[in-house]
Amino acid sequence: MLEKKIQEIKKQVLEAVEKIRNSQDLFDLEKKFLGRKSEFIGILKGLKNLSPEERKKIGELANKTKNEISEIILQKKDSLGAPLDLEKEKFDVTLPGRRKGRGHLNPISLVRRDIEDIFTSMGFEIADGPEMETEFYNFDALNIPKDHPARDMQDTFWLRQKHETRNTKHETKMEGLAMRSQTSAGQVRYMQTHKPPLKIILPGKCFRNEATDSTHEHTFYQFEALVVGEKITVGNLKMVAEQFFSQFFKQDIKVRLRPSYFPFTEPSFEFDISCTVCGGKGCSACKHNKWLELGGAGMVNQNVFVSAGYKRNQYTGFAWGFGLERLAMMRYKIDDVRLFHSGDLRFMRQF
Repeated sequence: MLEKKIQEIKKQVLEAVEKIRNSQDLFDLEKKFLGRKSEFIGILKGLKNLSPEERKKIGELANKTKNEISEIILQKKDSLGAPLDLEKEKFDVTLPGRRKGRGHLNPISLVRRDIEDIFTSMGFEIADGPEMETEFYNFDALNIPKDHPARDMQDTFWLRQKHETRNTKHETKMEGLAMRSQTSAGQVRYMQTHKPPLKIILPGKCFRNEATDSTHEHTFYQFEALVVGEKITVGNLKMVAEQFFSQFFKQDIKVRLRPSYFPFTEPSFEFDISCTVCGGKGCSACKHNKWLELGGAGMVNQNVFVSAGYKRNQYTGFAWGFGLERLAMMRYKIDDVRLFHSGDLRFMRQF
């Protein structure tokens, strides 16, 4: 009985649609046969009252027929086309066209591209590494064992794994996996598969669990530089740094190294450059100190070479790590690091 009724509805639609000449009549037809109060929808709502066998049989037929009716109406709609409204179709051919919006690169991307261009012109290769890193590469291989205070300073995002049972849920730390807290994690990865001499930079995203303010973010970008070979000295480090920063800031830049401590370099240095605003004469930007602090650098600790599989004292090298946001803030006079990741188009459109 229901099968016959469904087939009859389809037949009525086929006959009625041939007589349709405008969009309004087609709309009324669709409402009549597929509207909420239509006979066909009533059949679909009544499926719940049928036996399981009939419900399956009639349901399949009804859904198939509904799709066929919808397709018939859609084809008719396409053949009718949209009504031509001559008043709306009028336009002034002398008006200028509408300009399409263009995207804007984040200042971090602009700075990263410049850094890569400068270093590749100096013979460096661009390396990469995973953002989810193992404890070995992020800490142990960099001469930072489990009890080292440097781990607390980096306050790392450790990864946890969820376990679910029938009645409880709990999380446990995934032993040895964390979001990398520094691009230095890629040093040993690269050295394990390459033999010196080598010159690389490794730009990328890093993560540290710390409070945010105008100069600190939990997610930030660094670029690592690593040079390894025979008889590499601090003089090579300083020369490469002065060449890079002079090209980056498009002015003569001097570099100052101050003694410091990092587990993966020995000796280690804090890295300063002559003020880019006053040229090293003293101003409010550098607090009249003539220098701007940038980051850390040093000669690669021999324990790092051993972790990479090299013989102790076979090679020397230097490494440094700088924040891309820090360089972008200096270049573009940006006073809040949080703007880089804000997604605010008003900020992006300035660059």
